[in-house]
Amino acid sequence: MRFWKARPPRVIQGLLLVLAVLLVLAIVGLHFLFPSTQYSYQFFDLLFWGFLLTWAQIAEVKLLAFASFSHLFIFVLAAIILFPPWIVPILVLIFYFNPSILYRTKEDFSYTWYKDLFNRIETALASAAAGFIYYFIYTNLPIYLNSINITQIIAIIFASIANFIVSIFLVSLAVYLTTHMPFKDIWFHNFGWIVASYLMMTPVSLLLARMYAADPPLLGGWGGLSVALFLIPLYYARFHWDEVVKMRKSFDSTVELLSNTIDAKDSHTFLHSERVTAIASALARAYGLDAAQINTIEKGSRIHDIGKIGIPDAILFKPGSLTDEEFAVIKKHPEYGVRLLEPAQDYLRETFDIIKYHHERWDGRGYPEGLAGQEIPLWARIVGLADAYEAMTAGRPYQKAKTPEQALEEIEDLAGIQFDPRLVRLFREIWETNPTWRDREVFLRLYSSKVPSLESSSPSSLEREPETSQPSS
Repeated sequence: MRFWKARPPRVIQGLLLVLAVLLVLAIVGLHFLFPSTQYSYQFFDLLFWGFLLTWAQIAEVKLLAFASFSHLFIFVLAAIILFPPWIVPILVLIFYFNPSILYRTKEDFSYTWYKDLFNRIETALASAAAGFIYYFIYTNLPIYLNSINITQIIAIIFASIANFIVSIFLVSLAVYLTTHMPFKDIWFHNFGWIVASYLMMTPVSLLLARMYAADPPLLGGWGGLSVALFLIPLYYARFHWDEVVKMRKSFDSTVELLSNTIDAKDSHTFLHSERVTAIASALARAYGLDAAQINTIEKGSRIHDIGKIGIPDAILFKPGSLTDEEFAVIKKHPEYGVRLLEPAQDYLRETFDIIKYHHERWDGRGYPEGLAGQEIPLWARIVGLADAYEAMTAGRPYQKAKTPEQALEEIEDLAGIQFDPRLVRLFREIWETNPTWRDREVFLRLYSSKVPSLESSSPSSLEREPETSQPSS
């Protein structure tokens, strides 16, 4: 069974050892500092809350970059209120249950014993941090709003923040060490949208603890009945997160479908948009853009030529030079693209500038509006340069492909004429590191096996001619 046979990378072995030591020290320290709680409890109470911790994990939501999120934190925070803080990390270690253990698909069965151990330890450490913050504030810093004691409310809010920070940091660290995805990208793809929901759900933990400890019980003769009844709306609340993730996955699939629609139309431009995306993404990172902006640039570059669907094939695939009238039709494809995507503007509006203006030129002689210099949106300038380099080195039936060196020389010659000079300088710096997209044949060998022409799961698109100082499409 792969779950037990897998061996962790050395970096993960070291991380597990460090975290395990920290957890032992945290439990001992909490037992010394806060040995008891205001509520009395029995062994059965521990079993019940242990069950809730397990249930919360079963109802988790899968995120986009190898991580997951659940309502576990609510029950952890409630348990911190009810039990001494040193007990909660132990409960987490014992009752933590990741449903991936039960899966047998190729994707999910990569869950291994060391991943499970990491998840237990990081969740326990986060609960230990939350427990320390809660009891430190609750026992040392009485806080009043007029005559109302709000100490417990403030304590649980700060405990929630501590739990969130420690948990997200440790998960992000593990994802970074195993995938080398930058921290800001991990945050953007997985956790940025969760913060508001997380903080808004925090008071529920206080409510659950009060319901459980109520004397007399609110329902029947035991507080657990009230808590169990509350699980029903709480379970359906998790569907909000689940639907957000599904919507984002569906949106990404739709972008890929649009790209593949163009790619399937012309085999000569196979993987054009995939390579443009790789170049544009590298340029955006070098420029210092944040993860959200880079994500938008990647989406826009994948569908930058979607408007060519509206160009007649007789013009789009003409083997010779275009007439002025035919070229005028070609120049309409950026506007066609925006018009085509208008029904999806709630999801794709941010990419419209890329689609519409990626053929504008620094000297103002581009199309469709003849914008110049800084008037051209930065994202469009980035994609426009990437698009030109890819087209130059790809070639067409009527035009021989340039070598990477020749294409670089032409781009540098056109700095301040067709392209943003700063972007050209950054482009050369990246080009000299020999990235995979520098040579088109190398790029195709790496990606073509993943992207068959009509059944691709990776985006690709279509380009007619390189946008150089000569008339182009």
